[in-house]
Amino acid sequence: MKILIIDRDQMFSNLLASKMRAAGHDVFESSIKNDAIDQIDEKKIDAVYFDPSPMTDPRPILLQIRRLVHSYPYMALLSQETEMMAAIAAGCHGALRKPLDPAALTASLESATRMVDLMHRIGDESYDFPSGGGVISKSAFNQLFRSAFDRVGRYGETSQILFISIPNYEDIKLDDGKYAADYAVSKLAQNLVRLRRQSDILGQTGVNEYALLLQRPQNESESLEAARRFSAALDELEDITSNGVTDLHIDINLVNIPTGLLEFHHHHHIQAQGKRNAG
Repeated sequence: MKILIIDRDQMFSNLLASKMRAAGHDVFESSIKNDAIDQIDEKKIDAVYFDPSPMTDPRPILLQIRRLVHSYPYMALLSQETEMMAAIAAGCHGALRKPLDPAALTASLESATRMVDLMHRIGDESYDFPSGGGVISKSAFNQLFRSAFDRVGRYGETSQILFISIPNYEDIKLDDGKYAADYAVSKLAQNLVRLRRQSDILGQTGVNEYALLLQRPQNESESLEAARRFSAALDELEDITSNGVTDLHIDINLVNIPTGLLEFHHHHHIQAQGKRNAG
């Protein structure tokens, strides 16, 4: 990622930048907020880590960046006191407390990288998937995905996205043919439509991936319970593979919006129908 650090504390900024560079990121530093904001578009910054001091409220800086910057960078608050939920309620994607905790920094960078990748991938308008059969198009899902970020800043609401994908889609296509690979994707979509709640929004975000937007959960465990429910149901599928010989792999990942935190991961291995018939 390209990361911009905005902090008047030069010693902390230098330390943070050195750790980020060691993790493989391109890092820029600035102690002057107005000059820094100009760099976001110019340098195509992916993530901004900022300390608003001497102000205590990060909202003015966030609003200024949203107003002046054409991109939508990941915004992480640097603070000695602010907790994650308070930062999110203020409109940030995440927070990193001072003094620097190496483990917390690693987790923050992983979440930021994940969210930046999702924003780029889901927001890529060079290709789309049509709506149909209870599944909305990628472009329509992207609009709801973006609005979920706005609801965080406006109402302090978090959301989750449950991604269900077939990571070995290309292997199936190579070994058993395109029909077999597309058959698995189609059957996966049918089962997801059957399993979802009416309030859940299902979209196709990749040739081998679907995403379920879980909005306004009633409690912290609701989305995690949904992920486990889908995972258990997919474990029992038997009609998702064709008569090919390549086993099917399904990944389930629950990602928090706006932090990018991976809250649940499960990998499924389903034996190919051709192998079961042979046995």
